Amino acid sequence: MSLLELKSVSKSYGEGETSVRALEEIDLAVDEGHLVAVMGPSGSGKSTLLTIAGSLEEPTSGDVVIDGRSLHTMSRNDKARLRRRTIGYVFQDFNLLPGLTAAENVALPLELDGVSGRTARQAGLTALEQLGLGGRANRYPDQLSGGERQRVAIARSVVGERKLLLADEPSGALDSANGEAVMRMILDACKRGVAAVVVTHDAHLASWADRVIFLRDGRSVDHIDTDLADSALAAPSA
Repeated sequence: MSLLELKSVSKSYGEGETSVRALEEIDLAVDEGHLVAVMGPSGSGKSTLLTIAGSLEEPTSGDVVIDGRSLHTMSRNDKARLRRRTIGYVFQDFNLLPGLTAAENVALPLELDGVSGRTARQAGLTALEQLGLGGRANRYPDQLSGGERQRVAIARSVVGERKLLLADEPSGALDSANGEAVMRMILDACKRGVAAVVVTHDAHLASWADRVIFLRDGRSVDHIDTDLADSALAAPSA
């Protein structure tokens, strides 16, 4: 079953001669348990695709369906509830709250959804420990390195019962070892049935995905099913 569907999604900014077409008739379906990587040059529409998929922006035309529900028919409050309960989002600039510790930042979405503080904090600590940050749980964002803040943002995005994970360059501030730890955490979420979309410039990271989509000038220009690609590479030559 497709957890996320983009149906003929287009996005324009500005009007008239100054109008810029960021996305053009994008169709995309991401099934439960699948990871899709989105690649393309800067300005190709990758981040715009994520913000629209996460209901943070409205498409100019087309529709987004998440877990069987059309965003077009949802109220602002319903969309806020959907983002809080269903969608985990990793931003390039992390979006951590400076007045909360790492553990509090990770636990916050659960607490906002009514989970007890103790249970939410334990879930947050577990997520941080999986990313090697158990010893930094009580540090504030300005006491963490860029790579550590990135991992806190990843932990916050996967904690709880999220069904959809959207990540914009999740390994951008990380070395190769920590980048792979982040990818393992995302793949572990997919094994639990989470659908994930990751924007990346890193071909190695993209190779972990089930499918890779390529954008150029707001259009989907190609895609690779990595399972089929791996099978073709593994097949004996005639």
